[in-house]
Amino acid sequence: MNDVAEQGKPKGGYGILTDEGIERLKKRIGIQVNRATVPHNFEVTWDGSRHFANGYGDDNPLWCDPEYGKKTRWGGLIAPPNFLYTMGEGDAPPLSAETKALLKGDPLVGLGSYQAVMEFEYWRPLKVGDRLKERNALIGVQVNDNSKFSGRTVAEIKGFIYRNQNEELTAIRRGTWIRAERHASAERKKEYELPSPYTPEQLAEIDAAYEAETIRGADTLYFEDVTVGQSIPTIVRGPLRRSDIVVWHVGWGMQLTPPGAFKVSYKTRRKVPGLFTPNALNVPDTVQRLHWEKEWANQLGIPISYDYGGLRETFLTNILTNWIGDEGWLWKLSCQHRKFVYEGDTYWMKGKVTDKKLTEVGGEVSLDVWVENQHGTITSPGNAVVLLPTRQAPVTLPKPAVSEIDAMFAHEVARYRQD
Repeated sequence: MNDVAEQGKPKGGYGILTDEGIERLKKRIGIQVNRATVPHNFEVTWDGSRHFANGYGDDNPLWCDPEYGKKTRWGGLIAPPNFLYTMGEGDAPPLSAETKALLKGDPLVGLGSYQAVMEFEYWRPLKVGDRLKERNALIGVQVNDNSKFSGRTVAEIKGFIYRNQNEELTAIRRGTWIRAERHASAERKKEYELPSPYTPEQLAEIDAAYEAETIRGADTLYFEDVTVGQSIPTIVRGPLRRSDIVVWHVGWGMQLTPPGAFKVSYKTRRKVPGLFTPNALNVPDTVQRLHWEKEWANQLGIPISYDYGGLRETFLTNILTNWIGDEGWLWKLSCQHRKFVYEGDTYWMKGKVTDKKLTEVGGEVSLDVWVENQHGTITSPGNAVVLLPTRQAPVTLPKPAVSEIDAMFAHEVARYRQD
């Protein structure tokens, strides 16, 4: 009998969640590193902001028209909240040889990695001419010994902190990835809810929702006029087409694969060949193509190509910024990705006010928000906190817990410490 278990478990230690691997991973907590690729945008520009906004179907003039922006409290065009995805020059301090060795390889090699949560805090607007620096670090390792997902799992939590050219902290993005033994997660029954051809009535309903969408803009929403339990206006995006993914990439960049085509792509492939696998013509192509190539998705066990979590996160910013208008501020957003959204699916973004209170920050309004597909299935539930002006005072921008980046990373590590 060989070392492959009868249940199909992996060989040896590869793909097995061990205490040793967990302890090795924990030693990386708090080590600041740079992003793996150069940013899509080094600087906020009118065109960059507009391309990003249009890539997720948003034509809010606050992001797209500099003349409109001059009339607002911001004094000019600002970029959409998640434009930060496209930015971030690395400036993490150099690593010692000992630290580099600590970061070499994956302590949980062979385990699946599944994005579970993404959350944001936004502290300052991104104005034309702004540049962003980005550092990231593992800020938490949390063990769940009895996960419904696949028994024992590890939550790998990473923090991405952004600051502008004036050294002001601008935003933080926290991502949680669940690490699990692939054989355990594979034992769960797979159920796919795939899109089917749309009827004229369904398409008419989607078009009607597009027609009904409103951007509040200069029509100020006051804290006093919001009631707990009220729903905010639904917006729709979709049905998702392959061309939509192309246009999304124009604004978002590639994110996973280093940017560039043809000769530039060749240079990347020469340096990191693992990012490219042969397509049907035996031509090396980006592994990222499962988001637009069904055949490659099939080889990875996925029935058809699917979307990005970042797109859904940005749709949720869209429903909120439509509702709060120019005078409001999106402070916090968190969402989970629980289901695939496939090519051909439709996104319905919905939300409801769950609480409101006046605090030292101002008029805080909490909401449940979510992405729902055409079948009525919630694919990405989330929650948010927005700040609204009162009739006595405008919104004051929130501040991070601490203002210096090293102290902020230390704060985040303490926040996620699991004793």
